[in-house]
Amino acid sequence: MAFTDLLPWNSAPGRSIDIELGGQEVINIELDTLDSNADDVLEVLKEGQPRVAYWTRLAGEYMRRGYLDAAEKIALSAVESFQSSGSTSSLPSIYSLLASIQLAKARKAPKLKLPNARQDVMASEKSRDEYMREATQLLNHGDQTAAEGGEISAATKELLLLTRAIHQLANRSMEDALRSFDAVLKEKPTNLIALLGKARILYARRQYTPALKIFQQVLQLNPYCLPDPRIGIGLCLWALNHREKAKAAWERSVEVNPPEWSGQLLLGLEALNASKNPELSEDERIQELMVGSKLIERAFNSNQRNASAANALCDIFLRKGQHKRALKLAERTIQFADTLAVLTDGYIRAGRVCHAEGSYSDALKHYKQAAEGQPKNVLAAIGFAQMQLRNDETAAAIHTLDGLLQPPNPQKSLEATAMLASLRLHPRPGVSSSDAAQERTKARELFDRVYRAIEQHDDASVQNGNVPRSEPPPSRAVVDDVDMHIEFARLLQGENLDRTGKIFQETVRISEETGRVDPRLLNNLGVVSHLESRFGEARLMYENALVGASTLGAGAEAMSTSVLYNLARVYEDLNDEAKAIEAYEKLLERHPEYVDAKIRRAHILSNMHQGSEAHDLLKDSLASQTSNLNLRAYYTYFLIQSNASKPAREFVFGTLRDHDKHDLYALCAAGWLHYHQARESRDTSPKGVEERRVLFRRAAEFYEKALGLDPLCAVAAQGLAIVIAEDALGTLGGALPPGPAPDEGQRRAMNARDALEVFAKVRESTNDGSVYVNMGHCYFARDEFDRAIESYETASQRYYGGRNISVLLCLARSWYVKANKEQSFASMTVALKFTQKALHIQPVDKAVVYNIAMIQQKSAELLFSLPPAKRTLAELQRGIARAVHAQKMFASLAADSASAVPYDRDLAEERKKYADSMLRRAEEHLSAQHQYEAEQAARLEAARQKRAAERERVETLEREREAQLRLEAEALAEKRARARQEAQQWSADLVKNESDEEREQRKARKAASRKVKSEAPSGDEGTSTPGGGGGGAEPKKKRRKLKKGGAASAAASTQASDAEDGGLFSEGEEEKPLKKRGATRKRVSREEDDEPASAPRKKQYISKETISDSDEEMS
Repeated sequence: MAFTDLLPWNSAPGRSIDIELGGQEVINIELDTLDSNADDVLEVLKEGQPRVAYWTRLAGEYMRRGYLDAAEKIALSAVESFQSSGSTSSLPSIYSLLASIQLAKARKAPKLKLPNARQDVMASEKSRDEYMREATQLLNHGDQTAAEGGEISAATKELLLLTRAIHQLANRSMEDALRSFDAVLKEKPTNLIALLGKARILYARRQYTPALKIFQQVLQLNPYCLPDPRIGIGLCLWALNHREKAKAAWERSVEVNPPEWSGQLLLGLEALNASKNPELSEDERIQELMVGSKLIERAFNSNQRNASAANALCDIFLRKGQHKRALKLAERTIQFADTLAVLTDGYIRAGRVCHAEGSYSDALKHYKQAAEGQPKNVLAAIGFAQMQLRNDETAAAIHTLDGLLQPPNPQKSLEATAMLASLRLHPRPGVSSSDAAQERTKARELFDRVYRAIEQHDDASVQNGNVPRSEPPPSRAVVDDVDMHIEFARLLQGENLDRTGKIFQETVRISEETGRVDPRLLNNLGVVSHLESRFGEARLMYENALVGASTLGAGAEAMSTSVLYNLARVYEDLNDEAKAIEAYEKLLERHPEYVDAKIRRAHILSNMHQGSEAHDLLKDSLASQTSNLNLRAYYTYFLIQSNASKPAREFVFGTLRDHDKHDLYALCAAGWLHYHQARESRDTSPKGVEERRVLFRRAAEFYEKALGLDPLCAVAAQGLAIVIAEDALGTLGGALPPGPAPDEGQRRAMNARDALEVFAKVRESTNDGSVYVNMGHCYFARDEFDRAIESYETASQRYYGGRNISVLLCLARSWYVKANKEQSFASMTVALKFTQKALHIQPVDKAVVYNIAMIQQKSAELLFSLPPAKRTLAELQRGIARAVHAQKMFASLAADSASAVPYDRDLAEERKKYADSMLRRAEEHLSAQHQYEAEQAARLEAARQKRAAERERVETLEREREAQLRLEAEALAEKRARARQEAQQWSADLVKNESDEEREQRKARKAASRKVKSEAPSGDEGTSTPGGGGGGAEPKKKRRKLKKGGAASAAASTQASDAEDGGLFSEGEEEKPLKKRGATRKRVSREEDDEPASAPRKKQYISKETISDSDEEMS
């Protein structure tokens, strides 16, 4: 076969047609030179009236060149010509050609005409559906004409069936089209058009392997077939995940058919996908993007009415910001889309262009169309939700995204998940507090889902080095979304500071990669570190944020002010008051009315015992901002700390009366002031008792009002719990008669238990040391001193750094009471340690000095009350030394000339006198203790010596026993050695005295014995039990060594054995008389019994059934 035979008929070189005119003239028409005007050709055809094949050949050539109108004109003229001549049998093929022309026009016609198209207006063009209806009518005419015309040729039938199948395929009637193609292939298995159609249907059904085989069959039948089967081969290979082979097939298609656009489009799309591969370098991705853009643009120029090419090219222009061209291509995609996926992409691209241009109403329409077409399309849902947000329809946007992520068929889109979480977290009007809490919970779950996906991908990347293709990596736009990280951190800041800090650290890392870190991030990270008591890290973050705040432009001053204030606060926590004061002064220089800075400045001055300066600064602040509730709250605190209870009470009432009667801090402060005043009242008159009761009641009312305004107010809850614990409305309030009631202890325990329940709930909601202090008070009231000490120590170490005087004194009190209860000098020492620590912090507090003297004196008193067995001389000496020191301290306290002291001077004097009397007994206790410990030492020494003597005696007896055992063992070994020598000598003598004849007989008997043994019956025949009655072989005799008993012992042993054997053999003979060996053996044994006992025992061997001349041999 020649090379040209493989070329398709419509592309072979030198093609022409000859048409006869009237039998004399022949017109030659060159097929390669046809133009769009077919009038000349049509005139020749009408004049020559050739066969139908000429008409269809020329019309088909015009159709191949894209001159569809000219082809349609020729075909219609052929219909008129043959109808006028009455040759109706030729019409079916012409109708089939006309239907193919309409199908070709339908492929280039818009599927959908946009009524509001802005760039790609196609209102004047016929739609695809119109052409398809005309094609249907033409096919029906062809079938009707063929039926009316009678018998038609097989070729015409095949043509009509193929055209019908193509029409069905264009209408998406896959089942009908497949039946039609199979009918053609049944008659002609190598029909290329039918094979291509069937392969396309199989590919649409995702049956890629059989479709691939058919495409390969077409390629084998005709390597130059159009449409090119290599396109289908590549698509099947791509679907089967053979990407490189698919790319090679498309490249070969472009090489063989350069004008064809399909291969160029697919290669361009493949290059665009490769440009998004994060594993490629930046230069490689740019190169792939450029190659893909050129290929797609070339494919679109080849066929400007292909929706896929327009869709891909639209994305390229959208990235470049060429919105007009992008919108035209998007509208082209919408109007010419063949599939729902491409149509949805077209709407999405049009929506994105309008969104970027600011045409939000048009964008909303396009996004809505896309979302309605494919409700689970991620981009459509996100775009639609964005437009809804633009129209302040937050609830609708949440519904849209929720429908995307919920079953059925939930989409795993991190972008949509993060967006939905943000929307749920954002406050909305008309949402109740309970609904808002539920929305926050849902937002937390959504954010957790996003972070889990990111962390799982990172873990898989670290462990495996890559991630499977089925799990694409999270978008960098989500992973590096700083705003998302900040939003999630804000959500967590009230419940998980550790995770909040990690998120802020990740956000700072992302910002550092971009080359610019927002100082606000550094400030937030510093705040988290500050709250977690990592003051060094917080200081570094604040300083860096302060440096970066100057680059913010318009917001630089506000940011610098906030960061500088935070920096001053961390200086305070680092106990660097000088730098803190300097920072606050800088703030006040910039903003003289910065109240927070003034408050902190006054607080530092107050801690430095500069109360007047702090007071002046606070009054100056109040003069300028009288209604600042934070300032008024701190001023109340300052007055209370300054022991100015009356001014504090008046100021609090002024706050409630003139500014805000619902201010929680003022209500709680009022409750505390009333409670404190009532508790410290010492007026026992009836009027004083009544006033005290009223104050306690009003304190409880203030706390109750605060809880009514805020049920979660921990301070008010604590206040009421204290009222309950101390029974302030009962005995403490003076309601009951003075003196202990019969059930006072039980009442106190019950009140403390109720208060503990409240304090436990408060502890869960607030992070403050006062809760643990109050719980310690309750445990102390219940005499649970260990738990009280635990609560006090928690408050002291965790919240106050071991420097709170009140808590240290509470610890000392608990250890003191525990020591008295348990009579423990060690516990009393711990109580003294805490009291001395409190004095070290506050050296001028004489009440603490009094407590130290009391504990020291009590230490000696405790030791004096203990018997000598429960104390040591060292402890007693230390206790007496403390008592001596306490005596001096009491004398100093009693002689103090101050006008007011926090103790009773008379009681101090009595304590001094008591110390004098107690110390007079010190020598007596010392001598008694010394004598007791000397006696104990003597007893211990005597016991030690006694144990040593007993141990020596036992060791001596053990040594003697071992020596005796050793002597006995030596004697026994010597005796055994002599016996062994005698036995050896006896054996040697026996062998020496044996005659030659006896030696020969002994050898013969040995041989006979071996023979008898070899003839013995098998185990299953000869084995029997003595009582079984079965008879059998003689049981094997036990062989024993010859012992030191001489021949007599051996003979006696042998006789006993023979007698026993005789009994056995007698039973065997009665049951089995044929056993003659047993009888012979028995007889021989009896004859041997006649031997003298003094003669040496010789072994007897049986060699025959009877023994002759045995008596002569033995004589």
